[in-house]
Amino acid sequence: MTESINNLKKDLYINGQWMTTTDYKDVINPATNEVIAQVAQASKEQVENAIQTAHDAFKHWKSLELKERTTYLHKIADLLEENADRLAEIMTVEQGKPIKEARLEVISGAESFRWNAEEARRLYGEIIPAPNDHKYEVAYEPVGVVGAITPWNFPSGMITRKLAPALAAGNTVVLKPSGDTPLSALAIFELFEQAELPKGVANIVMGSSKDIGEAFTTSKLVKKITFTGSTPIGKTLYAQSADTLKKMSLELGGHAPFIVNDDADITAAVEGLMAAKFRNNGQVCIAPNRIFVHESVKETFLAQLKEKVEALKVGNGLEVDTNVGPLIREDAIDKIKKQIVNATDKGATLITGGHRLTGDAYDNGFFFQPTILDNVNTTMDIFYEETFGPVVPIITFTTLEEAISMANDSEYGLASYAFAKDGKAINTLATNLEYGMVGINAVAISNPETPFGGVKQSGFGRENSHLGIKEYVTAKFINTKFL
Repeated sequence: MTESINNLKKDLYINGQWMTTTDYKDVINPATNEVIAQVAQASKEQVENAIQTAHDAFKHWKSLELKERTTYLHKIADLLEENADRLAEIMTVEQGKPIKEARLEVISGAESFRWNAEEARRLYGEIIPAPNDHKYEVAYEPVGVVGAITPWNFPSGMITRKLAPALAAGNTVVLKPSGDTPLSALAIFELFEQAELPKGVANIVMGSSKDIGEAFTTSKLVKKITFTGSTPIGKTLYAQSADTLKKMSLELGGHAPFIVNDDADITAAVEGLMAAKFRNNGQVCIAPNRIFVHESVKETFLAQLKEKVEALKVGNGLEVDTNVGPLIREDAIDKIKKQIVNATDKGATLITGGHRLTGDAYDNGFFFQPTILDNVNTTMDIFYEETFGPVVPIITFTTLEEAISMANDSEYGLASYAFAKDGKAINTLATNLEYGMVGINAVAISNPETPFGGVKQSGFGRENSHLGIKEYVTAKFINTKFL
């Protein structure tokens, strides 16, 4: 256990107080399979207490002068930057990603707090032309208590991306982080405490996803739920929220296509794919999962890709030369192996990788070789199932229309990527890809100032940008007649 984790608070944080429980859960380092901490698991009463506390704090928080509220957010951003190295180490030990990636995630969280602090100043209302002696106006107001549920793959970034706009808009929050990676969340809440965020404004509860999710969805005090995770769980939360008609944001599964047209810059396409696919070991909802390559450039593309994939250093994320860390759990390896076996049994060619890594540095952790599969087609599970791992399936196409049709042949619609030079081809791709985000000759599609979200089974609502903060407000129309 590192000193950073040893000194970290492991309890619930409710109404500005750290609260113990009678039940604690182990947190595992996926690189070593060792127990690195035990964190508190909230009782039903404690979850309800956290919700009530957030509700009680809401009136004060929303009524603060905007300048005062945004000052807290800027202070949190400062603290995130000042503690970036410590938070990155905590994240790498509990989640596995290379420490340089973890540090960038923390810094991006600080940027999110800064951007939303300033965007709160731009929540402009409207004045609508009205009859004489009337004023028609639209004002934006915070929704109230927000129940936030975050995943394990970005244990800091998903929290800051949800809490920054929620708090900036004047809401209070109860956070339920992933049980696999709660330490990053706790470290952030320690910074909330240092920033002297008013009591009850931000609360954290760990425990049963089912029980806490149900507490959020059935509570009349929780006015909004923001969730990032699997499509099946998102649908469950959506259904459970029907009786209380909550405002919801659901960022769910993805199965991103990556199209390499015949006129693409092959070197740029390979570099883009490497950056997008192997970040966090492919455990990213916007990671490219189906790589469509034009038949005329496939051999060139594949040769460059194979060289770069085989040069990746897989290892413990704390080692500075590591490019790819472990997977999160054993079942992640099981899923990847099943997909590879299914694909090769149906005719796919294993170009490189395809096996679990073994040896002294790997035996206790959840490590898998970066893998390339060629000759993948629509008969294989991997064509339709999200992988969430370091596997690159190559699918050959002849015409751009064929590639777009295959790319859209998915229940998901989160992210998509394409590399091409011809203006008409670029316009065809941007117009016809049925995804909430499209990267053309670029893979950086997540920024504080740009909207992030999907369509179809990938959910609804947007995070980041001016659209993201508006997910946390309601529009009120006011008709004033002057007597």
